[in-house]
Amino acid sequence: MAVAEVTRSSRDRHFEAVVEKLRVAVQAMSDWIRSADGEMLGEALIQIREAGIDPLEATFATGVRRFDKSGEYKADGALSLTAWLRWKCKLSGGAAMERVELARQLEKLPQTGAAFANVGYQHVAVLARAAEHVGAAAVRKEEGRLLQAAQTMDPGQFTTVAKNFEHRVDAVGALAEANHAYQRRYFHIAEPVDGLVRLDGVLDVEGGATLRTALQPFMKPVKDDARNYGQRSADALVELGRQGGSGNKRDGAGPRPQLIIRASLDTLAGIQGAPAGEFEGGGTVPAETVQRYACDSAISRITGQGELEHELNHASRTLPAPTRRALEARDRHCVFPGCTRPVVWCDGHHLVWWTRGGPTALPNLALLCRPHHRMVHEEGWVLERTKDGNWKAKPPLHRVPATARSA
Repeated sequence: MAVAEVTRSSRDRHFEAVVEKLRVAVQAMSDWIRSADGEMLGEALIQIREAGIDPLEATFATGVRRFDKSGEYKADGALSLTAWLRWKCKLSGGAAMERVELARQLEKLPQTGAAFANVGYQHVAVLARAAEHVGAAAVRKEEGRLLQAAQTMDPGQFTTVAKNFEHRVDAVGALAEANHAYQRRYFHIAEPVDGLVRLDGVLDVEGGATLRTALQPFMKPVKDDARNYGQRSADALVELGRQGGSGNKRDGAGPRPQLIIRASLDTLAGIQGAPAGEFEGGGTVPAETVQRYACDSAISRITGQGELEHELNHASRTLPAPTRRALEARDRHCVFPGCTRPVVWCDGHHLVWWTRGGPTALPNLALLCRPHHRMVHEEGWVLERTKDGNWKAKPPLHRVPATARSA
């Protein structure tokens, strides 16, 4: 056997042994995590990053750089190293491209490469992007100071430091990058599918900051708020749209964005077999949703059983401003037991629904926030006012699972 073959065989056995040790260590940590708790569990999470993931990312970057130079990825038929990483390492296109660029820049940033395991992948990726934008030579001049900042900051804070550095080095380039980012902005609202509308888009930094600031007043959790962060964000975005038409008026009585729902009288009355309501912009909603909107909305025309048209039109005007103000003065917030959401989040709810002849008058009205208003109409809860003036909510007799679909 030739010397080269013996050497290769020895390397193969050593590689297999190293991989086996890695797998054993990962499995041992996985087993330990399943039985850990309290303070030690938190320490374990820290060590997984510091002793495991970040050092392995540094090693991965070294391997990517050497593999890139070797060109061996072509032996598998891949057209580029990025394509090979997507294929063989199961990375997304963006993640693969980032790792290739990071590996190439690290060769020019020795201090960053040496500190990789200590500062973490995300911080190193920020420095690699800075080197890509202004050149590795410029980054090397302040590499020590930047790495010192990376040790004490989260990735978001460090990105701000890096961007300030880029602006100092090349203000014209920073402006060009910002203009390029602005040109890439888009926002898309998909057609409804299975009762959901998918949103997709990107904003430049200014647009993102503007939207985040506008959403902030609606993002605060309230007492016993069961919504997760994503649900609060979604509700805040919708609430911003609802109140967008009222300008600076925050009393809930100003004009709102006009949503046009076409529905038959049978749908409004909740008659069995009636069709769904239809939004003018696309998508259908159940009769209960149409009835909820009708609680505090203007109706310009109803189609259906003609003999009832005049009666329902008379009962279905939106709350007049004086009535709305009186309602807010009386209720102060959502009246659903335990809820304190403010008046600007609330609709005027008809206790006896106007589709059943209930008048748009203060004794028949209650302030309900959007989620609780929906619970009353779509989920079957019953809101009642007791003799002492307090409010009581009764759950539905038959709870319908959120995943259930009507036959």
